[in-house]
Amino acid sequence: MATPISDPTSHPRSDPTSEAAELRAWQGPLRAEFPIITGHPELTFLDSAATSQKPRAVLDAVHTYLTTSNANAGRGAYPWANRTTALVERTRARIKAFVGDRAPERSTVHFVSGTTEGLRAVSLDWLTTWLADGDEIIVPFADHQANLSPWLEAQRLLERQGIGIHVRALPCQASSGDYDYAALAGMAGPRTRFVAATHIHHVYGADMNIHRLREAVGHETPICLDAAQSIGHLPVSVADLDVDFVVFSGHKALALPGSGAVWARGERGPAFSPGGWSGTPNTAGIASLEAALDWLDAAGTDRIARWTRALTAQLTDGLRRLTPYEVRGCQRSLPAESTVQRRHGIVTFRHREIPSDDLGFILFSHGFMVRADSLCQAGVDGTDEKGGSVRVSLHVYNTPEEIERLLSVLATLG
Repeated sequence: MATPISDPTSHPRSDPTSEAAELRAWQGPLRAEFPIITGHPELTFLDSAATSQKPRAVLDAVHTYLTTSNANAGRGAYPWANRTTALVERTRARIKAFVGDRAPERSTVHFVSGTTEGLRAVSLDWLTTWLADGDEIIVPFADHQANLSPWLEAQRLLERQGIGIHVRALPCQASSGDYDYAALAGMAGPRTRFVAATHIHHVYGADMNIHRLREAVGHETPICLDAAQSIGHLPVSVADLDVDFVVFSGHKALALPGSGAVWARGERGPAFSPGGWSGTPNTAGIASLEAALDWLDAAGTDRIARWTRALTAQLTDGLRRLTPYEVRGCQRSLPAESTVQRRHGIVTFRHREIPSDDLGFILFSHGFMVRADSLCQAGVDGTDEKGGSVRVSLHVYNTPEEIERLLSVLATLG
């Protein structure tokens, strides 16, 4: 039987209204730190799963770096170059601490432009170097396209070298997207060399209960985690998850576009190192990433997670009362009083008659910025009879009042 989306032991639950009220005094000053949010009170940004807005501290850190220390890293002996090199190394250590790395002397951090490039680097620069003919990998076919394409690309590359590997779909429930760990345990075998998974699903907003993945696949199998929707949104502990790679995008974690990282444990399989000559790193992006992680730590990712879970519960509870709408994912988790796991800042839905791209335009006419298309979900091209989906994704700068206004507008479209 498939594992339900909601692992009742995963996260504490409370009434979302009281949760938001408890955190309001904390959240208000943080919202005020986002210039683009406070500068456009007529607009409501609800697309943080695509990219996050940036707090003043991040913008100031980039400005300070570019106006005081801008130089190349590892290629000069003068003070600006030394300070830039120190910035890069300091941010590597900062990332290890942020993900709860208890053995930082053994792990590595490599900077990439984002999750897509990072997953492709793991695939082509690492995975393809040690798989043998007849080996098997298990990867998600219903998550983000970026966490499927690189593994299929690796299969094609190895085929051209005369090495045939089997790519199997990580079992999941079609209705909720939740992984089926019982089925996975029965699927994994002695030729299973690698598993790729997603931490927070970019469509369903579900925590995929990765803490259960290691038990299902065994101790020796390397696991690569797409953490694009979890880093910067909730606490992430590589010690607790026991994964071998964590790949994320800085721009979804309050840093600049073009910044991201691959954290590699370096204990299962060969050591990871991106192939080719290492060119000039995105030093401004790295400066923004260090500042973003500092800001997130000061704000508290645990409280950010509580805040966004409360807002998503408020939204799903309102949507379930609006009959023209169909919320994607686990239906048992929709009520505010639900005893199962809530979504993490992401709610995706459809109107039963209005195409989602039209609904997106309608919502923008009311000041709401949402995503409205196929959401880059693997195996979905956005041309189905329901016309894609609308995704609302939240961060610490969103408020209960914005959710209420959104629900009021949606109610008029019935």
